[in-house]
Amino acid sequence: MKSVSVGKPTKASYVSHSLCDLLGVRKLFTLVNNFYHCTCKTIMASIDEELKSNFQRPQQRLVANLMFTAGWMRNRFTDFIKPFGISMPQFNILRILRGAGDWVSMSDIKNLMVEKSPNATRLADKLVDKKLVERQRSESDRRVVYLRLSEAGAELLERIDEVDHGQFISFMDVVTDEEARTFSDVLDRIRG
Repeated sequence: MKSVSVGKPTKASYVSHSLCDLLGVRKLFTLVNNFYHCTCKTIMASIDEELKSNFQRPQQRLVANLMFTAGWMRNRFTDFIKPFGISMPQFNILRILRGAGDWVSMSDIKNLMVEKSPNATRLADKLVDKKLVERQRSESDRRVVYLRLSEAGAELLERIDEVDHGQFISFMDVVTDEEARTFSDVLDRIRG
């Protein structure tokens, strides 16, 4: 890892670094950096080389690395899920419905989605057309729509789970369970 000198530390930078230590950002940075270099070294260069940038602060590098790596992971997952005939947001809806095990309102689905989607209704329409979910309107308020995972939707998720068993997330094998928990906890703290 290349270090960049940014001049004499100021009181503000000490406070900034102390706050980052408190939040665990330094540990997160180390985890992201190790993950990125271990998993991507044959596929990608370091984030500095990839983005042709010299970051002035580790926190800037961390944010860029998180966003870049999230995009890289999203692309991998999109490629993985494509043969099953659904998109990543549709997969997310199916997983929400499987977890609920019963009817779920569209407003709750929108709130539970990993990536919030303004077109969740259109995504649900496509899942209904594919017979992967069932739709029902509320009897007391016709504006409220509920979805439930169909038998075909459950079978599709089972097929995905069988194929996914270790294949899609195998690149995460370089991260220990403890590192994964720490990384996830720090991300939770960053979101506050």
